Amino acid sequence: MGIRWMTFLGLAIAAFLIWWLLRHEDPAEVWSHVRDANFGLLALAVLVTTAVFPLRAIRWRYFLAPAQADSPFRSRFAAVCVGFMANNLLPARAGELARAYAYSRLEPVSTATALATLVVERFLDGVVILLLLVVALAHPDFPSGALPDELVVGVRGASLFLAVVLLVCLVLLAFPERSLRAATTVAHALLPTRIAAALVTFAEHIVAGLASMRGWRLLLPAFAWSLAVWTMQSLSFWIGFFAFGIELPFAAALLANATVALAVAVPSAPGYVGTFHAGAKLALTDVYGVAAASALGFAFGWHLGGFIPITLMGLWYARRIGLSMRDLRGSAREAASAGRAHGHEQAVP
Repeated sequence: MGIRWMTFLGLAIAAFLIWWLLRHEDPAEVWSHVRDANFGLLALAVLVTTAVFPLRAIRWRYFLAPAQADSPFRSRFAAVCVGFMANNLLPARAGELARAYAYSRLEPVSTATALATLVVERFLDGVVILLLLVVALAHPDFPSGALPDELVVGVRGASLFLAVVLLVCLVLLAFPERSLRAATTVAHALLPTRIAAALVTFAEHIVAGLASMRGWRLLLPAFAWSLAVWTMQSLSFWIGFFAFGIELPFAAALLANATVALAVAVPSAPGYVGTFHAGAKLALTDVYGVAAASALGFAFGWHLGGFIPITLMGLWYARRIGLSMRDLRGSAREAASAGRAHGHEQAVP
């Protein structure tokens, strides 16, 4: 029921946002901007954003290192592709669970441990996104006084969330045994025995995943690769701007990338439909004054272009691994079991 409720909520939000974005615009005019785009530049933008996925696979090595010192790149890349494909096709942000589950099918690392590494990854992503946002706001070409209230609320909310996550991570890192004892006591006091045991076991895997933050030799390279990931993504946005005749400085791409990243954190339909487009329009139209039809043309065109390659790659890898869409939908239940390792030695040809 939880996933169904999230699916309904995401679809409702997507439908509302698409209506809200187009309520004062002529869809034919928006489509004309997509149709008249420079498809050579758009293809280059899609190529650049697709090249981000190997970078994500390289970065993941540092988070997995405490659990698996020599994780194969092809297994990491296959799981990354499966995860982002699942985000595009399945509801309730199933991609994170699908990615962890796919990796556990390929390597002797449990789904829960792989998922725990993604908690650290998402934390670093949040730090870098806010850093890029600060760089964009500090740029001389940033329109003074143009920051919308929605973006301010989003930045404040993201900052508060990251502060809470950082505090929890620091407590777990500084006092892992005490934290686990406290979590065990609270869980068993408030929850049924079976659920409490599953949560405690999962917490143990979270602590294991956070081990990558205990050493600078792992954390610093991971942070550097995070910068590379999001800078490359911003470069793809910037190239996409020119494909749709939007001439703005690179700082605008940093802002748009950060705004979209904050927007897609809201529950949404598969593929971030609606939330992605709202974030792009907020940055381009409300901040930089780009015509709404042109901004939406970029949002729809770039989003569709970036959607196709990773979805096809993820479907191909899922087939090679032997995963069906039903398997990926059920990966949440696999993650919830927390204590069971998937030690399959299967390789991706």
